[in-house]
Amino acid sequence: MRLFLAIQFDETTKKSMLTVQGRLREYGRGNFSRPENLHLTLHFLGEVEESQVSMVNDAMDSVLVPCMKLRFSHMGSFQRQGGNLWWLGIEPNPALIRLQKSLGDQLHQRGFPVEQRRYSPHITLARQLVMQEKPDYEALLGTPFHTEAYSISLMRSERVRGVLTYTEQYRVSAKE
Repeated sequence: MRLFLAIQFDETTKKSMLTVQGRLREYGRGNFSRPENLHLTLHFLGEVEESQVSMVNDAMDSVLVPCMKLRFSHMGSFQRQGGNLWWLGIEPNPALIRLQKSLGDQLHQRGFPVEQRRYSPHITLARQLVMQEKPDYEALLGTPFHTEAYSISLMRSERVRGVLTYTEQYRVSAKE
């Protein structure tokens, strides 16, 4: 099964993200993330055997999940052939970086490959986006906004009747 670790968002936060995504839609055509799929990836695991899922859960249980305030403060894109990937960026957050690193350490100890490049927290709003004109990044974002994050989730990625679907498999919440 195809898995990743992520922070999920409440409906109010998703609504703010969709407002930004709506502005982006005015500039071009592409594959826009569905509202239920908006998330912040911490680690992409790829294909994982069913027998290894308990080790991922154990890695999640081994980290201290903090209560974090995440501020969405900028936008950007990754250049791709066939259309760019557009994202919503998070202001630097030491607690988030520590969580992501700690999870990576725990996964690595259990034999899972962990990406070595610097973590760049972002929410994917659109893929394969071809723009009719160059947008004003600040206008796309509008007013920066924030949310509170209290948990991490193990997510399964699969196609269900041709639709990319993410389903939570396991969750660890911040301890009070």
